Parts: sequence; structure tokens; C-alpha cells
Amino acid sequence: MGRGDLTNDEWARLKLHLAKTGRRGGRWASHRRVINGILFRGRTGVPWRDLPARFGKWKTLYERHRRWSADGTWDRILAAVQADADAEGRIDWSMVSVDSTSCRAHQHAAGARKKPPRVPGNDARPGQHRPDEGLGRSRGGLTCKIHLAGEGGLRPLAFLITPGQWGDAPQLIPVMERVRVARPGGGHPRTRPDHLGGDKAYSSRQNRRYLRRRQIRHTIPEPKNQRTNRQRRGSKGGRATGFDKTTYKRRNEVERTINALKNSRAVATRYDKRAYIFHGTVTVAAIRLWLRS
Repeated sequence: MGRGDLTNDEWARLKLHLAKTGRRGGRWASHRRVINGILFRGRTGVPWRDLPARFGKWKTLYERHRRWSADGTWDRILAAVQADADAEGRIDWSMVSVDSTSCRAHQHAAGARKKPPRVPGNDARPGQHRPDEGLGRSRGGLTCKIHLAGEGGLRPLAFLITPGQWGDAPQLIPVMERVRVARPGGGHPRTRPDHLGGDKAYSSRQNRRYLRRRQIRHTIPEPKNQRTNRQRRGSKGGRATGFDKTTYKRRNEVERTINALKNSRAVATRYDKRAYIFHGTVTVAAIRLWLRS
């Protein structure tokens, strides 16, 4: 077992959720070795062609990562691992925080085709491709942004990839709609935390109305301009926003979760051209965080 490879305990928890056969009925070869290679690439950020020979052919690793990113296999594995953790009581629902982080895009991440080529019989091609591929341009160059909801145990519950110039407030609702932790015994999945924390970038009337409708208590500071505008309108401006400094201190948990996620260099710097492949790269890093807990 090399540095960064799955431990026996991690592999025992992961292999329960892996398919035994491929799309044509043949058996997948060496799941553990291939996944270790994908984890190595995510942790180090090396080009696929430069992967060590001990992981096998680089093309096999890339194609499996691309295919599982496209058909949602990585997403299903992440959901299954989260469900296992929730069944064991290892998810801290008392406080879920939202935040975003910018990821610089490498020059190799640019230049994807506007329309992906159609591959006959390829059932692993995503149904839809983003026209922007999740890339935005700013003074620093090409960037993308990860919007994330993290639980109190410093692990990601849900995330969303957008271009780097997109704002945080409009993404709160889409991210919260992605929080769905299945219950092994059946029934509706868990989608609502006890409390939600966020910085002032998430303060908007629409977001607060959404959280009240879902009966989610929240601690989001009100920016000075919003407070001034509310006070200027008098009784029509609505009630003052409640704010608890003690609860707000727990918002550092999502920042630490992002820091742990970006320990994977292929997450901190985006090398993937396609947004769905980069989404898969981030998902693999999230799965590793859940397996290590």
C-alpha cells in the first residue's frame, strides 16, 4: 500500500457501493488499484499520462474516472457513504454552514469544444454540457468557484460548480436543494439541518424567505447597506434580522472543510476541461474525506 492509498478499513467501507460489472456485462478489473490511481492524481494533480506504472494503464484510470463522472457513479457513491455515516450518527446536523471558494483554472482546462462530439453507443456521455463549462474570466485569468454546504464534522454535504465571477447569494438555494442524505431504513431523505450559518454574502430577502419557509433557523449577518435600506423604509422594511455572535463562530467549520477539500491539488487548481469531470474530481476528494472520518 503506497502513501495516500485506501486503507483496508476504507476499502471495506467503499467496495460495498461499487458495481461488479461494467456497462457491457464484463467484470471491472482491479477496482481498488484504479481508485487508488484516481486518488493519487487528485491528491498530486499530475497529468494522467504521468501516473506511476503501479496503477496500471493511465488510459484505464482516465476513462473510468470520466465515465463515472458522466453517469453519476461518483455521486451515488458519495450519497451512499453519507447515508452510512448518518445511520451511524456521525453527521452533525446541529450546524450546517455554506461558503464558496475560487479555484484557479490551469491553461490546460481551457479550450473545450463548444459542442462535444457524439459517440455512438456511449452511455457514459452526459446528457447536457454546460456552455460555459463552469469557467469564468477575471483579472487573475480563468477561474471557477465551488459553492459548498458543510456539516459540523468538517465534511461536505453538497456542492455546486459555477464560473468564478458568479455571486454567492444566488447559489444558496441550489446548494441547499442538493443536500439529500438517504435513510437506510427507507422514508424521505434528510434534507434540513437544525441551523444554517453563512457570511454576509448570503444575506438576501429571497434566501431568508426560503429558509423561513423551510423552518431552518439561520445565522447570517446583515450588510450595512441592507440594514440602512430596511430602516429607511420604516415599518415596511420588515423586522430586524437576528444575529448570534456565538453561533456565528461555528462558520469556521465550513472554511476548514474547504481547506481539507483543497488539499487535493487537482481541486485547488482545476486541470479538467469539462465541468462534469471537474465535478467528479471534487466528488472523489469529498468521498475520501467521508471515508477517513
